[in-house]
Amino acid sequence: MSDKEKQQRYLEISKRIVDAVGGKDNIMASTHCATRLRIVLKDYDKIDKDAIENTDLVKGEFVAGNQLQIIFGAGLVNEVYEVFADYTGTAGKSMAEVKEVAAQKMNPLQAVIKSLSDVFVDIMPGILAAALLSGLTGVLSQWDVVENNATLYGINKLVSLASNGIFNILPMAVCYSACKRYGGKPILGLVIGAIMLDGSLANAYDAAKGLVDVQSISLFGFNIELVGFQGGIIIALMMGFIIAKLDIFFDKKIPDVVKLLFSPMCSVLISTILLFTIVGPVGRLLSNGITNGLVWMTQNLGALGYMVFAGVQQIIVITGLHHILGAIEAQLLADPEIGRDFLNPLMSVALMGQGGAVLGYLVLNWKNNKMKELCIPSFISTLFGISEPAIFGVNLRYKFPLVAGCIGGACAGAYVYFSKLTAMGFGTTALPGLAICDPANNGYVNYIIAHLIALAIGMVLTIVFGKALAKKKAVAVN
Repeated sequence: MSDKEKQQRYLEISKRIVDAVGGKDNIMASTHCATRLRIVLKDYDKIDKDAIENTDLVKGEFVAGNQLQIIFGAGLVNEVYEVFADYTGTAGKSMAEVKEVAAQKMNPLQAVIKSLSDVFVDIMPGILAAALLSGLTGVLSQWDVVENNATLYGINKLVSLASNGIFNILPMAVCYSACKRYGGKPILGLVIGAIMLDGSLANAYDAAKGLVDVQSISLFGFNIELVGFQGGIIIALMMGFIIAKLDIFFDKKIPDVVKLLFSPMCSVLISTILLFTIVGPVGRLLSNGITNGLVWMTQNLGALGYMVFAGVQQIIVITGLHHILGAIEAQLLADPEIGRDFLNPLMSVALMGQGGAVLGYLVLNWKNNKMKELCIPSFISTLFGISEPAIFGVNLRYKFPLVAGCIGGACAGAYVYFSKLTAMGFGTTALPGLAICDPANNGYVNYIIAHLIALAIGMVLTIVFGKALAKKKAVAVN
């Protein structure tokens, strides 16, 4: 096919998509990622999903993050986008700009959850690096040759030091990223984070165990204990927001001639007072409540608790509320009494259950080429920790695969419980998640088995449900 013919084909595709979303006037912005055309609309009720899905070269569509995402595939989407953006007059928008436009259409709850997710984007490379290094030193420490060889022992020691780095300053990193996300000067977030971990304060973990004497001061008639905030991820999120808003406020109110001197001073001083009087105590209660609730569920409900979480986690993905789990996972890792993330493998098998459901639906519709184009890329996405194409493109659309996938995830969740499977980090699942799996208790083997359970049950139940529904429809017609 010549370039001219391609351009004409892409133009016809663009025109069909524009008609299917309610015309050019309904389009606010557009961009693309590696595989999907992303469009922000004024009114999503105008979308004609059937028209989009029946458009040439389209492999599926779904709405997520207040964006209509149309799946074309790697490489192809770049070519289609160039023509689409030119036709709709939305060329030149970056991914960040399109996300900003999409955020304007979010309700308050969605905006809060999205902002929490954004906070962890900047620090995620450090967390993943530490998690991978933790896994590496965990494996190396089990080998006698490493213990008996001076060089290998030295390397392992350095790997261990590198793996602990981010977790030792995680509240500081979170406070920095939160301050940056909410519009403040990032350095002020670092300052508050440093105050949270100041060496003159009693270590929070030692204080909780009664190993240190805690100094107290009187402030406005209240007794304030000078205890650090090691592991205070939720507190760091709250303080990052507060210091950012104070910074913005004082920058507007203080005259320019003295702004550089007094704006940061006022922001830091007030934030510090709030940290020890209100935010710290409230944040500790909230953090302990969430963490203890999850731990209670796993300790008292046992396998059932794991099954419930793994069974409904992908339903939570549909609502977008799953982004908040990152803060909880960070809290689990930062807590020395826990130190491992038991939610990560549960979320991973929940995702793999949906991948199995997609495979099952593919088996049921093997002769349908359109379904092959939709299901195969969706399944491949789940292998790399992305479930949205599978959920929105197939499972939620046809309903029974979603149910089958949830059951598959729940069953695998029980195996996660009995095998004591945990992770040494968070932020990645499925195949990439194997790299942060805790090797203890034959972790790597159990990780693979758990995912195969979710995959197999999700696939088999989808086939069973699909055939049962087809038989029921056939009986109804006759």
